[in-house]
Amino acid sequence: MNKPLLEMLPALRALATPQRTKIMDWLLDPRAHFPPQIDGDLVDDGVCVGAITEKTGLSQPTVTTHMKTLEAAGLVTSQKIKNWVFYKADRSALADLGKAFGSAANRQN
Repeated sequence: MNKPLLEMLPALRALATPQRTKIMDWLLDPRAHFPPQIDGDLVDDGVCVGAITEKTGLSQPTVTTHMKTLEAAGLVTSQKIKNWVFYKADRSALADLGKAFGSAANRQN
């Protein structure tokens, strides 16, 4: 493995569960997957953890753990609005992940 791919290991581990991968997919197109929110814009501010919890059918502590894993891996950002945490995909981190694999695939042996 080359170094850029090794640097992506936390992100790859974070995406290694179906639930987190599904959540990331939803966050990449939040208007298609979540209803409008009272507080915070789905795209500009992110999706409320309560909406993610409702959509997944998982418990709020489980969703919070998933979201903290994605955030620690650098795949999402969070902000607090009132009493809720809102998450949105970090598109530049995902682009970097894609570039790392593209570079590795294009390397000559």
